[in-house]
Amino acid sequence: MASTDTGVDVAEGDVTKEEAPTTGAPRPAGGLAGLEAGLDALDSVQTGRTPLRETLIRKVLPPLTAIALVLVVWQSLVWSGTVPDYKLASPAEVWGELRTAWLQGTLLDYIWTSVSRGLLGFLLALVIGTPLGLLVARVPFVRAAIGPILSGLQSLPSVAWVPPAVIWLGLDDSMMYAVILLGAVPSIANGLVAGIDQIPPLYLRAGRTLGATGLRGAWHIVMPGALPGYLAGLKQGWAFAWRSLMAAEIIASSPDLGVGLGQLLENGRTNSSMSQVFLAIFLILLVGIAIDLLIFSPLERWVLRSRGLLVTR
Repeated sequence: MASTDTGVDVAEGDVTKEEAPTTGAPRPAGGLAGLEAGLDALDSVQTGRTPLRETLIRKVLPPLTAIALVLVVWQSLVWSGTVPDYKLASPAEVWGELRTAWLQGTLLDYIWTSVSRGLLGFLLALVIGTPLGLLVARVPFVRAAIGPILSGLQSLPSVAWVPPAVIWLGLDDSMMYAVILLGAVPSIANGLVAGIDQIPPLYLRAGRTLGATGLRGAWHIVMPGALPGYLAGLKQGWAFAWRSLMAAEIIASSPDLGVGLGQLLENGRTNSSMSQVFLAIFLILLVGIAIDLLIFSPLERWVLRSRGLLVTR
């Protein structure tokens, strides 16, 4: 007898086909090898450098196209006369305002006055919000007492702090930093609390077993485990800090404070200069985008790459 009913050739010792144990349907031999090859393909990661042309098409072309569309719609509204001239300045007028500020040497002063305040205030909020978040997340009594207050402060509009800050501290930089802290600290602390809450309890128990307790556990176990939520809190904290600063600069005006972007926006409103108003809005938006692209986006990519969640193709 040369073969059996199961499809196994006894004489030659070759497997021609296999039967599924339940349905009896034939399945090709080598299916397991194909599955292993597919898993190997999934595990392989291409780490080669992305060509410049592909980078330009995927990352540079889309925002440039969006900006071009906005300019086309904006200019079309100006030409159509739908909106009166005193309500909507043309792109050419805004460009002229930008060029004038550059030639006068005041453009960089506007930007630096606000950016320096915003970054310094954010760093102060980082120093205060990080230990506060650790304390709230790790001490139940503190969490029950302060947790709801932090959530309430985070939902409170930053502009509400400007009048009392002016009364308490006067018209100087300390008032600006106080408003920034009250806007940014709750977001940073709540982000860290959310990140710590998402750490698997097994990691914490393993850390305690290995002797990582107290400050050592916070540095080696808690902070690395909470890094994604903490980074999200930092990003939101910067957004609150920047918005708080703009609100303070718009409301509080003094020669000692200088002219930042918020004060430039208020000056445009006072002078009924829509070109100056749009220039201030453009610069505020530009600073926010630049900080995100230069600081927070690289940090996010580093965190995702270190955890194997970002594949470079």
